[in-house]
Amino acid sequence: MVQNRRQIRTDGTGNADILETAAQCFMEQGFSATSIDDVARRLGATKGRIYHYYSSKTDLFFDVHREGMERLFRAVEPSMEIEGTGVARLRAMLTAHAMAMMTNAAFEAVVVQGVHMHRMAATTPDQRRTLDDLIAIRRRFENLFKQVLQEGVADGSIRDIDISISAKAMLGAVNWLSVWYRPAPGETEVDRQVLAERIVTTQIDGIRSRPQSASSARY
Repeated sequence: MVQNRRQIRTDGTGNADILETAAQCFMEQGFSATSIDDVARRLGATKGRIYHYYSSKTDLFFDVHREGMERLFRAVEPSMEIEGTGVARLRAMLTAHAMAMMTNAAFEAVVVQGVHMHRMAATTPDQRRTLDDLIAIRRRFENLFKQVLQEGVADGSIRDIDISISAKAMLGAVNWLSVWYRPAPGETEVDRQVLAERIVTTQIDGIRSRPQSASSARY
C-alpha cells in the first residue's frame, strides 16, 4: 500500500515536498541521526502527514533513494542518443551525471548512503529485499556506461580497457561529488557546468584512444 501511495508525488500536491525535505535531512544528518520528527519539523507539518505516505523512516529513506536514481536516469539516458563516437556519448553521459549530482545533491547523497547501508546489512529482511531492488537499479545505471564504453572500444574512440573497472572508476569519481561538493555562494548553472566538464575531462583523458606517432608505429 505504501509503495502505491508514492505515485501521488507526480501531481505536485502529494509527497514531493516530503521527499525534498527528507533528502535534505538525510544529507545533512545521515540516516541514523535523522528522525521523522526532524523531517516533520523542517517541513512545518505533523508526523501524521508523513506517516500517511510512509510507515517508517526507513521506507521514507528508500523512496528518497529511489527518486535519486530516477533523476539520474532521466539526466543521463538522453545523452546515449546523441550522434558521434562512443567516447563522445560517454563524455556527454558523465557530464549529465555530474550535473545531476550537483543539481540533486541531497537526493544523490542519500543514494550513496543507501549503498553503504546495503554493505552493512543494517536492515530487517523485508527492508533488505527493498534495498536489494534499489541496488539492482543502481547496477542497471552502471550498465548504461558499460554499454557505451564497449561501443567506444568497438569504434576505436576508446582504447582497449577493462570495461567493468573503468565504469566503476569513472562513476566513483563523479559520485564522490556527493561527499565533497557544496554549492558556492552565488554559484550559477554555468559554474556547475564548468566544474562538471573539468571532472569528466580527467576521466575521459584516461581512456581515450590516441593515434600512434610515426616513430612509435615502427615498433
